[in-house]
Amino acid sequence: MYEYIKSLHLIFVITWFAGLFYIVRLFVYQIEANQKPSPDKEILLNQYKIMTYRLWYIITWPSAVLAIIFAVWLLILNPGWLQMSWMHVKLGFVLLLIAYHIKCQFIYKELQNNIFKYSSNFMRLWNEGATIILFAVVFLVILKNAFNWIYGVLGIFLFSILILLGFKFYKRIRNKN
Repeated sequence: MYEYIKSLHLIFVITWFAGLFYIVRLFVYQIEANQKPSPDKEILLNQYKIMTYRLWYIITWPSAVLAIIFAVWLLILNPGWLQMSWMHVKLGFVLLLIAYHIKCQFIYKELQNNIFKYSSNFMRLWNEGATIILFAVVFLVILKNAFNWIYGVLGIFLFSILILLGFKFYKRIRNKN
């Protein structure tokens, strides 16, 4: 039974992240569509609203809820994990992921109501937040007790810096074209 619960948890974590990655990409497209002339603007915005609604409420939210339910179930089956420091750090990243998800909910609502507070470049950078959390959690879970905290934390910061540099490089290329 344990292996089934673990498998379901992993499946819903994957679909949750897939939804988070794609929803922010759709936010980028929605923001860019708002800058197009009519009638393209209205056609694209209506289509992106439908796409984001379906992704957000049919895939991403259910995946988040189910991933959390199966995670709690796993912790009930293995209460000793709550004594381990790697699990404390992982749960911290999970809380960060939930906060990221909730912020995406606010952005989703604003865009559905034609409120455009953010640039497409901001959204491209925002999309990397989920990537950083994913890397941190995967390495933490795989390495567990062998994880060297100092190098691990430095690695996450270096990875974040590389993402930011890559973003700046990509932005420069986009501006040239």
